[in-house]
Amino acid sequence: MPRYLLVWSGRDWTLPNGRAPGELCSGKIDPNPLMLRRTILFLLAVSAAFAQRYEGPRPPKPDVPYIKHADTLIATETAQAKEEKRKDDTLYIIEGANSSAKTPLAEPIFLFLSEKVVPDKLQLYKLDSKNGHREILFTKRKGPTALRMGVTRLSSDNLYKLEVNEELPAGEYSLSPEGSNEVFCFQVY
Repeated sequence: MPRYLLVWSGRDWTLPNGRAPGELCSGKIDPNPLMLRRTILFLLAVSAAFAQRYEGPRPPKPDVPYIKHADTLIATETAQAKEEKRKDDTLYIIEGANSSAKTPLAEPIFLFLSEKVVPDKLQLYKLDSKNGHREILFTKRKGPTALRMGVTRLSSDNLYKLEVNEELPAGEYSLSPEGSNEVFCFQVY
């Protein structure tokens, strides 16, 4: 089987004699140009995927979401929500009227190094600030809806990026693992 050197002409791959792959050359048919293009594109995509490495700041502690501000990371406030049952409702209360973790970003990005907490199970909720504490009420009829977030794995050592997919108005918020009273609070101002 003949081997051919292909040359990139700026628009397309050609043979050194100027003919396109697939044309008759010396009485023989060159390899399929479409298959050749697909193979080259596939190899470029695979090499690019393996070449990408996250080079930004890394969270110092695992299982705590950090708000990303350029090259600075701000740890979210970690707490346990106190659960109060009320007939068919459940009220979760977090001490303090405001979170110590603050961001001006309406669509914050979090970095999360996962050891025990599964990042896909984190849910984002808006909290109400009342009487010197923050709270959220879950009712059997209509509970609060978790706000949408995207989760992207950044590295093989379980570093993830959590991106809020909608603009958050100013207020208090909490990231919480599904089925847990552990909360990671922050404030958008």
